[in-house]
Amino acid sequence: MTRSSGFKVGMGIVIAALAGSQQAAAQVTTFAVDPARLPRLGTVDARFQSYNLEMVEVTGGRFWKPYRASAAAPSARDAVNAENVPAGSNSDLYAYREPIDLSNPRLRALAAALAPAYMRVSGTWANSTYFAESDDAPATPPDGFRAVLSHERWKAVIDFARAVNAEIVTSMATSVGARDATGRWQSDQARRLFAYTRSAGGRIAAAEFMNEPTLAAMGGAPKGYDAAAYGRDFKAFVAFMRASEPDVMVLGPGSIGETAAPQSSPQSGSGLISTHDLLAASGPGLDAFSYHHYGAVSQRCAPGQTTLDAALSEAWLAGTGRTLAFYQSLRDEFAPGKPMWLTETAETACGGNPWASTFLDTFRYLDQLGRLARAGVQMVAHNTLAASDYGLLDEKTLRPRSNYWAALLWRRLMGTIVLDAGVHDGMHLYAHCRRGARRAVTLLAVNTDRTTAVTLRLPVSSERYTLSADNLQSAEVKLNGTALELGPNDELPRFTAVTSPPGAIEIAPATITFLTVEDAKNPACD
Repeated sequence: MTRSSGFKVGMGIVIAALAGSQQAAAQVTTFAVDPARLPRLGTVDARFQSYNLEMVEVTGGRFWKPYRASAAAPSARDAVNAENVPAGSNSDLYAYREPIDLSNPRLRALAAALAPAYMRVSGTWANSTYFAESDDAPATPPDGFRAVLSHERWKAVIDFARAVNAEIVTSMATSVGARDATGRWQSDQARRLFAYTRSAGGRIAAAEFMNEPTLAAMGGAPKGYDAAAYGRDFKAFVAFMRASEPDVMVLGPGSIGETAAPQSSPQSGSGLISTHDLLAASGPGLDAFSYHHYGAVSQRCAPGQTTLDAALSEAWLAGTGRTLAFYQSLRDEFAPGKPMWLTETAETACGGNPWASTFLDTFRYLDQLGRLARAGVQMVAHNTLAASDYGLLDEKTLRPRSNYWAALLWRRLMGTIVLDAGVHDGMHLYAHCRRGARRAVTLLAVNTDRTTAVTLRLPVSSERYTLSADNLQSAEVKLNGTALELGPNDELPRFTAVTSPPGAIEIAPATITFLTVEDAKNPACD
C-alpha cells in the first residue's frame, strides 16, 4: 500500500497518513486504524507458536558450539561420540553437551508458560539415532547409527511434554542401520518408538519420515540416496503409519535449502535433492506440508552471509515469506489443501549468529510469527528451546533471552483468529483477536526503523506493552521501560501495561509494541 494524505477505506480498514507540520511529516508517519473493522483472515492452530528440542540434546552429544566457548580449551567430553555430527561438516564447530535435564524446575516452568505448544524432537542427529530395544541400552550405537536413545531419555521427553502441555512431534531413524541389505527402509525402529511411547503413557501427535531429506546425505542416508529411493521409503513409511499409527499426523517432506523455481533441479554436485523430485517420487500421504526456513547460514559456518546492519531490513525479514511461497507452490501441486507447518526455523542455521540471543533478533522472531499467521501457516517451531546461540533460553543458566519474553507476550496476547491489519509502508502491523477476551483485538506494531518513529491513531483506548533495549545487541530487554527478569524464586514478572487513551500512540524507533483493545467490539472476535 502506498502512502496517501487522505483516508482510504477498503476491506473494513481505515488508514490515514496525516501530516502535522512539514517537519513532522518528514519525520513521523501516522496511520489511523479502527480495530472494530478489521476483517477476519482465518485461524491458526492453538499450538501455532512452538519449539524444537534437538534429539542430540536428549541423548547428549555434540551440537553447535556457543561463540563464547569458541576460544576455550576443548572439553575432554568433546571426544565422546565424536562421529555423531552431520556428515561432511567441520567437527570443530561442535561442542559436547550432557543430556538436557528435562526435570529441571526452571526449564519446565518456562516451557509451560508457552503452552499449549508442539515440541519437535528431531534434527539432523535424529536421522541416525538408534532407539534401544530394552531398558538396558547399549553403550555404543550399533553399526549404521551414530547415537543411542535410551528408554530413560525418551521417558524424560514424554514426562516433560506432559508437564508443560506440549504435543510431541518427531521424525524417524533413516540411516544405514535402519535399512535392510538392499538399502530399503525398515519400520522396526519406528514401531519400537511408537510402542514404547504408548506404554509410557505418552503420545506422538505428528511425525516426519526424515529430517531434511533435501540434504539426505548429511543426515546419514546411504551413499547415492536420491529422490527415487526417498519415494520408495516414504511410501513404506506411510503404509506403516496408516496401519499401525492411524491417529498420528504424517508431516513432510521437511525440506530446506531451496530458492530456485519448484520444477528446477539443483545444480550437479550441490548435494541437494529437490523437493519437487522428492514429492513427485513419493506420491500422496501427507496430512500437513512441513518445511524449514533459515534466512542464511550463521558466521559460525559461513562468515559474511549476514550482517548486523541488515538484521532489520525488509529484504532480510521478507525472506520467510519467500521461502513460504516457494514451498506453498509445491504444496499446491502435490498436496493441495493441506496445512503448512514450519517445523524448524531460527535467526540463521548453524546455531545462529552472536546477535541471535539479543534484542536485535526479536524483530525477526515476532515479525515472522505475524507474517506467517497472516499467510495461514498453522505451526511455527523455533529452533531451539535451550541450545546454542539461537535458543529461547540460555543453555547454561536456562534464563530467558529476549526472544523468550517476546514469545511469552505473543502467547498471552495473540489469539488464534487472525485479522487483516493491512499493509503499511513504514511499519509492520499485525492483528489477532485478543486471547481469552470476547470481541477484543490485539495489534502488534513492529517499527524496524532505527531512527524514525511512527504513530498509530486508534479511536478507542488501549493497553500498551512495548519491548525495547538500550542497545539492540543487548541481552536485556525492557517492557515499558522496565527490565524483564525472573524473580528470586523463578517467578515470571508481572507484565504491566500502560493505558493509552483514544488518539495518537507513538511507536518509537527500533521498538516492538503490543496493543490490546478490550473495547474493540470486533464481530470477527465473537
